[in-house]
Amino acid sequence: MTGYDILTTLRTEPSRVAHRNPDSLRFASHGSRKIEADFAGGRITSDSSVLLLREIERRTGLIDALDKALPDPRDPTRIEHDQKTMLAQRIYAIALGYEELNDHKTLRTDPALRVAVDQPPDDDPDAVGASTSTLHRLENRADRKSLARMAEAFGDDFIASHDEPPESLILDFDATDSEIHGHQKGRFFHGYYDCYCYLPLYVFCGDALLAAYLRPSKIDAARHSRAVLKLLVRKLRARWPEVHITIRADSGFCRWRMLRWCDSNGIGCVIGLARNSKLEAMAAELMDKARRAFEMTGEKQRHFETVHYVAATWDRARRLIVKAEHTDKRPNPRFVVTNVPDGLPSEPRRQPADSLSANDSKFSADSPTGRDTCV
Repeated sequence: MTGYDILTTLRTEPSRVAHRNPDSLRFASHGSRKIEADFAGGRITSDSSVLLLREIERRTGLIDALDKALPDPRDPTRIEHDQKTMLAQRIYAIALGYEELNDHKTLRTDPALRVAVDQPPDDDPDAVGASTSTLHRLENRADRKSLARMAEAFGDDFIASHDEPPESLILDFDATDSEIHGHQKGRFFHGYYDCYCYLPLYVFCGDALLAAYLRPSKIDAARHSRAVLKLLVRKLRARWPEVHITIRADSGFCRWRMLRWCDSNGIGCVIGLARNSKLEAMAAELMDKARRAFEMTGEKQRHFETVHYVAATWDRARRLIVKAEHTDKRPNPRFVVTNVPDGLPSEPRRQPADSLSANDSKFSADSPTGRDTCV
């Protein structure tokens, strides 16, 4: 069930959300207390939408799963905030656009956020959330094993979202910059992105996040992508043995080991191939055809052709889709290597790395995942 489906249900289920009058909205209760959004004034929060996030999380149970994956070594008799509450506070804040830990200096007193994380109500003078330093210690406590267990939760959530086994899945691999504003460990300058950044690896299936792997930016964009693919395929096939899996990626992931592993394990691949002089020569006739058609019609032209091509590092010739595109701006040849036998199922969303612009990435510098800062 998607977030949209849940919100639609909330609007239609009287037991979940009741319209008492045109200016109020009731949510699931907090203990014996009712939670009601009132638009008539009084105590005000600018982040009331966190209550909708709370309703969605209660349906998915994702924070519960993350809490179980992260060991808590603290003495339970000497703590003020349990781990699940702190995880909820941090995750909800990021979802609301507050990615900085320093934001919690004021957020910890926000009445809506306190209710969302099941903390005492607003009239309690001691009702404050976890401090910036407490949340900082929480984040630094996670080691590699804990992060691996937490990553499993995303796969489990994706699998649980399917009522019936899917016939096929398309996994999109993407590496993008996460800009750094500080002197964190692993800080390197990336020439392509022109900033100090990390280079995390993301894997999506549609809009569902399956993997997010933080990496330094001094590495090849495809680093560890084959290992991540192996883990995902193992998990997905353990639940759905008959599912057909295809990966899509830009030319940064076109590595012979990845291509050969896909062939050996029955994985479809649709991966961009960076242009070079040999490829451009192969596409010259088709590009000339697109250019002439554009000059005659004044409309964007796009022509496709299938050829077989072998790069110096490949073990054999592979099927290559050539796209010859000509627009009013410039000619635009593209190349995609694939082992899909019946033609390209749909045009890949990912573009070759040599032609990506700042707007082509799934994430931008303005998104909460687009930059990392010091506390």
